[in-house]
Amino acid sequence: MTTEHEDTRKTPATIDLKDLGTVHRLGFGAMRIVGDGVWGEPADRKAAVDVVRRAVELGVDFIDTADSYGPNISEEIIAEALHPYPEGVRIATKVGFTRTGPNQWVPVGRAEYLRQQTELSLRKLKVDALDLLQLHRIDPKVDAEEQFGVLSDLQREGKVKALGLSEVSVDQLKAAEQFFTVSTVQNRYNLTDRKSEDVLDYATENGIGFIPWAPISAGDLAKPGGPLDEAAKRLGATTSQVALVWLLRRSPVMMPIPGTGSVKHLEENMGAAGLVIDDATFTELENAR
Repeated sequence: MTTEHEDTRKTPATIDLKDLGTVHRLGFGAMRIVGDGVWGEPADRKAAVDVVRRAVELGVDFIDTADSYGPNISEEIIAEALHPYPEGVRIATKVGFTRTGPNQWVPVGRAEYLRQQTELSLRKLKVDALDLLQLHRIDPKVDAEEQFGVLSDLQREGKVKALGLSEVSVDQLKAAEQFFTVSTVQNRYNLTDRKSEDVLDYATENGIGFIPWAPISAGDLAKPGGPLDEAAKRLGATTSQVALVWLLRRSPVMMPIPGTGSVKHLEENMGAAGLVIDDATFTELENAR
């Protein structure tokens, strides 16, 4: 463990993703640029467009979205903000959830639905091929092999460059690898929720990008006097920045995508890229739960 931490302490700025190429490890998640409950239009669409553009200005070249954010609206705002896309910028999206209302998410993994939503994402993002398509959830009502198979078909047809998964176990990840190369896996992971430690370890060992969602959720650790709060004070940083830099150091395949609808918060989050934490602080946070 010590050797691994010494290696990752250097926190490389980039990662080379299978089938996709090199991107910066600190990206932007576009779930928060839509309305409350991840539903409908944002309160200020121009502000949402500005956030996406500012992210790229700050060096972000990996933006994560989904057809279900809005639904549809997040993808449309990204295209409005950036199309034609700057060279090197990759847009990742997801299919596999349908929406019935604010904060309501229903997995749908039928092959015809996944194909339909992929075609719609191509249209909304205004591209001929999606940079990265991720299965948002494995639908328990549909054979996983059917869902993996249609993703593989879409890649073989040239509609998708790279493929990924979201909220999966190691066994599910291995099963998907029988159908296609897994470029990324996106599971919930942060200082206080490390239930996906085994998936992170597998991703690290096999060079799969690990995208932790809810990356800066820290609960009591961020309260005044808590270990994250104390570390932030010592480093002259925010608790969010320290939570992000801990993730970046935790594994060389870690790819946090903090999301926000505010330029101010975006700029704060991106400040984590230049932050360095010492061994003692890293260990303290590693042991905090």
